[in-house]
Amino acid sequence: MIKITLPDGAVKEYEAAVSAMEVAKSISEGLARKVLAASVNGQVWDAERPITEDATLQLLTWNDLNGKSTFWHSSAHLMAEAIESLFPGVKFWVGPPLETGFYYDIDPGDNSIGEEDLRRLEVKMAELAKQANPFLRKEISKADAVQLFTEKGDEYKLDLLSNLQDGGITLYTQGKFTDLCRGPHIPNTGFIKGIKLTSIAGAYWKGDEKNKMLTRIYGVTFPSAKELDEYLVLLEEAKKRDHRKLGKELELFAFSEKVGMGLPLWLPKGAMLRERLQQFLQKAQMDTGYLPVITPHIGHKNLYVTSGHYEKYGKDSFQPIKTPQEGEEFFLKPMNCPHHCEIYKTSPRSYKDLPLRLAEFGTVYRYEQHGELHGLTRVRGFTQDDAHLFCMPNQVKDEFKKVIDLVLYVFNSLSFTNYTAQISLRHKTDRAKYIGSDENWVLAEQAIIEASAEKGLNTVIEYDEAAFYGPKLDFMVRDAIGRKWQLGTIQVDYNLPERFDLTYVGEDNAKHRPVMIHRAPFGSMERFIAVLIEHCAGKFPLWLAPTQVKLLPISDKFLPYTENVAQQLKNADIRAEIDDRNEKIGKKIRDTELAKIPLMLVIGEKEMNENKVATRRQGKGDTGVLTIDEFIAAVNEEVKSKRAFE
Repeated sequence: MIKITLPDGAVKEYEAAVSAMEVAKSISEGLARKVLAASVNGQVWDAERPITEDATLQLLTWNDLNGKSTFWHSSAHLMAEAIESLFPGVKFWVGPPLETGFYYDIDPGDNSIGEEDLRRLEVKMAELAKQANPFLRKEISKADAVQLFTEKGDEYKLDLLSNLQDGGITLYTQGKFTDLCRGPHIPNTGFIKGIKLTSIAGAYWKGDEKNKMLTRIYGVTFPSAKELDEYLVLLEEAKKRDHRKLGKELELFAFSEKVGMGLPLWLPKGAMLRERLQQFLQKAQMDTGYLPVITPHIGHKNLYVTSGHYEKYGKDSFQPIKTPQEGEEFFLKPMNCPHHCEIYKTSPRSYKDLPLRLAEFGTVYRYEQHGELHGLTRVRGFTQDDAHLFCMPNQVKDEFKKVIDLVLYVFNSLSFTNYTAQISLRHKTDRAKYIGSDENWVLAEQAIIEASAEKGLNTVIEYDEAAFYGPKLDFMVRDAIGRKWQLGTIQVDYNLPERFDLTYVGEDNAKHRPVMIHRAPFGSMERFIAVLIEHCAGKFPLWLAPTQVKLLPISDKFLPYTENVAQQLKNADIRAEIDDRNEKIGKKIRDTELAKIPLMLVIGEKEMNENKVATRRQGKGDTGVLTIDEFIAAVNEEVKSKRAFE
């Protein structure tokens, strides 16, 4: 007999080799019908896999993230089975689950698979799903696996096998499809009801431009057709909110092949939006003791060798800039932190100087692969709202909590109220990609965990998500239609101060090592603005909108008065424009609505004679007639309050 401990603390005894599904059935047949997988001692398993020793058990359903992930990974296998049945000779690379849905990278061989084939594949997937074929797990030796995929002539699976150890290799089969896979999977294909293949694209094998281009097919599935329909409605809404589409329509930013892929050009309205965000954060930083600094866009190779960035990210950097001086190399700056360490070293530091908070809107450059570039969310040149706090060890937690307050102030001012704080730690056992001593890592991780708890944050812990030099707190924000984005980040770092030999003189007159806190509430200006555009569908709050007010004279006769009003608004630091086109007022209003300008002033004979303006709010219609002074006062009050989206 073995003991199974359930999440509520209850302990039940079963015969050894009991499965999670059998445990579920012993509790409730209704529950068993919902079980997709199980967490056994913290590891996600197939629900039908035998448990042979005492274990903690959590039954995973569609309502659990790991349940969804298992569902979508199984759906990738179902899609692969459909592809193989319709396009014989295809080969498969990897098919992972995503946050929403899944994809599979395939080599179509002699087949041609295009957008027009997606519907046919959906129909085939639905047909196979109805067969309710079980996902069967089989352990296999490495030698047998190599023989199997050698006979199939499958170089992709053989490449995967080259990195696997004997004793931990498994195959999964459903229906007529067998794949090399560690699993887990749902009990059978019958759980998969709503099916939609969303897009098809090219993807280099292993993400390397030097390798063959594979075909990547994306899809999403649900346990019911109704849930799929609801998701597709959200998908349509997401298309309307796409920052690339709105960025063009609202004239915020552009890209040019001649300038270079992944290098955004900020147009006047986008630059105004960006500057308002920057001024907003700069003021908040100044109020809390940050000092502004500016560093160059390039740095000597030795700077990044010292910091460790060259070793860890050299391949993601642009090629070095070689000078006429023999052996002298510079890099486009991939990070701001090494430069800030050198600023710290410009003067001897005392404990009385700490904490020292250095802030910079610093532009950095990283060579992202062509296929990974995506609007403003993935670019090659971006500006971080970066700051580095140098403090004594006993100041770390308090400083960390103050940064949390700043991040939340930013989020609340922009209506990002649905978020989770992800505590990103090292891998539990594999420390190869991390630098520094275990002792310092433990101190840094403990500071983040305690600070987050004391601030009452809703947190989750993710292992192997830390930066190479230290653990971090990542803010995972859900936007207006429920999508999750990683925005603000705070990191605790004991290692760069060691590498740069940073010191301060303590009260004991001895030299000590400071601790660094890295923080970026926006993350990057580009990515934050992209998410902001999609969150508010381009309808920015009044304090942030590039153009706050559009003045709409009914005819040219009222243009002089309109220009006078515009000048008064300008004198009050209100950003206003006049629509002086020879168009009917109805069209001017419609066009202003489409441009998503928050406020409109309609000006006709009555308004001119009474020295007033007729006001309209974007999306809400008429909001009354005011004197110019009353209107200016109302606008300034709303701007001052940093009121979020109307």
